Amino acid sequence: MDVDKYQAEAAETIQLKDDIDKARQISLLGLSGEVGELATEYKKQLRDGDSYKIFNEKITEELGDAIWYLSSLASLENISLSEVLTSSLKKTKDRWKDLYPDGQLPFNRGLLDDDCKPGEQFPREFVADFKEGFGSDEKSVVNVRVNGIEFGDKVRDNAYSDDYYRFHDIFHLSYVAVLGWSPVCRKLLGCKRRSDSTRDEVEDGGRGAVIDEAISILVFEYASQHNYFDGAGGVDYQLLRTIKSLTKNLEVKICTTKQWEEAILLGYDMWRHLRENKGGRVICNMNDRTMHFERL
Repeated sequence: MDVDKYQAEAAETIQLKDDIDKARQISLLGLSGEVGELATEYKKQLRDGDSYKIFNEKITEELGDAIWYLSSLASLENISLSEVLTSSLKKTKDRWKDLYPDGQLPFNRGLLDDDCKPGEQFPREFVADFKEGFGSDEKSVVNVRVNGIEFGDKVRDNAYSDDYYRFHDIFHLSYVAVLGWSPVCRKLLGCKRRSDSTRDEVEDGGRGAVIDEAISILVFEYASQHNYFDGAGGVDYQLLRTIKSLTKNLEVKICTTKQWEEAILLGYDMWRHLRENKGGRVICNMNDRTMHFERL
């Protein structure tokens, strides 16, 4: 049955249409009640097993009631059910699967900077060496070199306790490897897109770099409370949605939450290796969206 046709016919049975607030409250309370009824049916089936012969019949009925209340809420808000379902499916695919069957990023030209001059493109393959040492105050510092070139200043934890954030540049590099994006890395690798002044300012400038660093810190704080994703099967969806919100006005907005999850988990896999080995070499390939760790 066509969902919008169902919605139109169901809307004819909505009570109290002249009092939208009350009708909305009734639909919300009715939906809550139907969810409870569904739980009750599953409880009966769990308790009685195969002897509960009308389980499928009752579940069909309760699901139908729940759908009616959902439909009525959509009608009261002047939203079509087909619009709701389309949006829901898009959100689900964005979260749980790569929407692009060839496994590549959804750019018409491939990677974000494929249309740029060679000197303004990320290197498609690069090697990052992380070496841990000590500063003059005997605190741990990390020196990073990419393809043999110094990658910014030596990095400390900048924290009261030793938390190994000094290896956090690996997160920015994982964004490059998987997403083809990182304003921080563009600056440190000397491949800002200066031939396009708008792109250079908006995408590769200070504001973009702040967002890049903010994502790194935001995820690290979450990771510190979740075993740094060791053994994790995924990343919290609300965290991914926050990242999507932070990047909604940047070119990386077209990357899915699934791709962000892949970048984060891969980056933390490398970070744990670096932490355990007090440094190491990470081999990155943007074309394959891979990173591999080697001991130095």
